[in-house]
Amino acid sequence: MRTPDAWSRKGAVSTMLLPASWLYGLGTALRAGRAPRYTPPVPAVCVGNLTAGGAGKTPVVLSLARLLMGRGRRPFAVSRGYGGRLAGPVRVDPALHTAREVGDEPLLLAGTLPTVVARDRAAGARAAVDAGADVLLFDDGYQNPAVAKTLSLVVVDGGFGFGNGRLIPSGPLREPVGRGLARADAVVVVGADTAGAAGRCRQDAGGLPVLEARFAPAEAAMALHGRKVVAFAGIGRPDKFFETVTEIGAELAEAMAYPDHHPFPETEIMFICELAQERGAIPVCTEKDYMRLPPDARLMVTPVPVTLEWRDPDALDRLLEAAVPAPGVRP
Repeated sequence: MRTPDAWSRKGAVSTMLLPASWLYGLGTALRAGRAPRYTPPVPAVCVGNLTAGGAGKTPVVLSLARLLMGRGRRPFAVSRGYGGRLAGPVRVDPALHTAREVGDEPLLLAGTLPTVVARDRAAGARAAVDAGADVLLFDDGYQNPAVAKTLSLVVVDGGFGFGNGRLIPSGPLREPVGRGLARADAVVVVGADTAGAAGRCRQDAGGLPVLEARFAPAEAAMALHGRKVVAFAGIGRPDKFFETVTEIGAELAEAMAYPDHHPFPETEIMFICELAQERGAIPVCTEKDYMRLPPDARLMVTPVPVTLEWRDPDALDRLLEAAVPAPGVRP
């Protein structure tokens, strides 16, 4: 879905939906209060958020995975596999599976670290541990109590924050900010904090650490500098991708926004590629969108890789070291 405009303000539509939001909030509270069904024998790090839509969870998971692998750890990602049809547990094979089977985010994760997809997160965690994981990285699942977590990070989009501060469907929140932050160990604000998210988190959660990070074009993306492009994106906030393309120094001939996790049929991709050809441009998309393209379409489209840059890497290191010490060191 595309983020509704009503979620940005407390207007008439949002107010009309408040009764449904109260019911949603009650259901979430009852679910979050359940005891974990599985306590893994290895550290479990959950990267989640308090809102519906993209906040940058998967890039944070990838960044943590690279840091942990650099320390000699063997992390596995565990994902529900949103948008995929396989219930799992199944280990994702990028050469075998498609986004229709396992979801786009698990495919992207599996390019960097072993990834297990499972609608039952406890079963997914067990499968990862049985396969040799010594750290579990959960992409989403913050509101799911099935697995006991060692470290919980709440990711917030700095440009959107918590929207109008109301619960689904009246607003974007999965649960009230204060209640959600009470279970967190730290907050990660991704992108320029134009919504005042960091201040809100410090206000609602006292001394909770607030880490800041930003998306930056990877070195390979700089090949688009000075080139004309037709950019398309089916993510939570497509404008973030278009801003990245502009930051590279590419000339944005057309920007085409689609709903999050949008499936791109061949006919749609052909239209985009033909439009790019008419404009003398290169069709480009996010790495996550690239995972959802038909195999033949990938030959015609250029993905734009990005990296996550941390404002204070030492603060992240200290947080990780406390929860996931070096191999052979007891926490």
